[in-house]
Amino acid sequence: MKSILIVDDDKDICLLLERYLTKKTFDVATVHTGAGAIAHLKDHHVDLVLLDFKLPDYTGIDVLQKIKIVNPGTQVIIITGYSDMRVAIESLKKGAFDYVAKPLYPDEILLTIQNALKTKAPKRKAKPNINPVDTYIIGISPQSQTLQKHIDLIAPTNMSVVLLGETGTGKEYVAREIHLKSTRSEKPFVAVDCGALPTNLVGSELFGHVKGAFTGAIADKKGCFELADGGTLFLDEIGNLTYENQNKLLRVLQDKQVKNVGGIKSTQVDVRLIVATNENLRAAVARGDFREDIFHRLNEFVIELAPLRQRHEDIELFAEHFLRDANLQLDKNIQGFSQETVDAFKNYHWHGNLRELRNVVKRAVLICQERHIQKDNLPLEILQTINHEQESLSIVFNSAVPKDLKTVTEEAERKAIIEVLRKTQNNKSKTAEMLGIDRKTLYNKINAYDIDL
Repeated sequence: MKSILIVDDDKDICLLLERYLTKKTFDVATVHTGAGAIAHLKDHHVDLVLLDFKLPDYTGIDVLQKIKIVNPGTQVIIITGYSDMRVAIESLKKGAFDYVAKPLYPDEILLTIQNALKTKAPKRKAKPNINPVDTYIIGISPQSQTLQKHIDLIAPTNMSVVLLGETGTGKEYVAREIHLKSTRSEKPFVAVDCGALPTNLVGSELFGHVKGAFTGAIADKKGCFELADGGTLFLDEIGNLTYENQNKLLRVLQDKQVKNVGGIKSTQVDVRLIVATNENLRAAVARGDFREDIFHRLNEFVIELAPLRQRHEDIELFAEHFLRDANLQLDKNIQGFSQETVDAFKNYHWHGNLRELRNVVKRAVLICQERHIQKDNLPLEILQTINHEQESLSIVFNSAVPKDLKTVTEEAERKAIIEVLRKTQNNKSKTAEMLGIDRKTLYNKINAYDIDL
């Protein structure tokens, strides 16, 4: 007996579909929210989901994406009251089997279900030079949705792109996604971390060298610009380039030609450039550390990646994705996370963003001996955050001495400021940003509450 999950906030539709499909010998369950659907899928095998596009908590696309992470083999049929081809196309692109519009006709929906169950759910193809585990995941937060719109907008063009964001926010993943959605997708994608290369080898790595150009140059070598010819070159931490290499980069941008280190001939190249940095390039230009003419040539389109602590809605989605990856890599079958673990993830600062979350999940999968990851499987720095918050609440609300509301409020505010300062390692700007106040207000409160830094 095939199992079907109906996800619709219209209880009448759920009831009618459940009765009809049960008579057709399907095992049917119903839920009314996207969160309810994901919770059900974590605990039950489901062959097919009938998914309403407009739900109280998420859109159908958001839930579809979560379903494909939790159980890629489950077929999904999107149901909507809006005859909108954009919804249909987006649903199919994200892995839905089909799309049907309300009002629903029993024979039509039954035929679509039967066809879907006869068809194996497609898995996302691994693109050239991509580890199948390292797939790009779209978040569901407003920041992530804006990011996706920008990727879709800029990808088909040949414009240079600057990616801004803290370390670990996924800048290389975004660069690769832009490449894969571009007309250059069949050509090479080459990524270079300028910050990880020894200064004396950056020129050779980017522009290549001829035999004998320097000690150790025992053969001719093509640089990354030549290797990426026709495709996309991603330069991470571009602000670390020396002034000499910036000059060579400017020539490539101006003339579309590369000269090998030690060479005399130039080679024509056709490369789309995407660069990334976690520092302010405008400030570097003002200091004289980065050439202004290069900055303006690269700065055709800027995409800013928000840190994970500002995208709480995405944390559980990415954690589930990293869980599936870790299960594959470690040959385990951990089913999910306890609610305490999810709460701990959402309260933690994530200095290393997605990269740190991925490492935490992988470690937890390795040591977990239960079906779900518990908070005790988390590293000490996250557990300390949980314990500190519980201790703070206990001090404020469980004191033996009765306190008036103003005192309780001030103590809670003081504890909150100390906690965020601890998370940001006493970075006042980040602390003020996280607390939603300006720096002057923060300094005044630090002085008023006699907070020792």
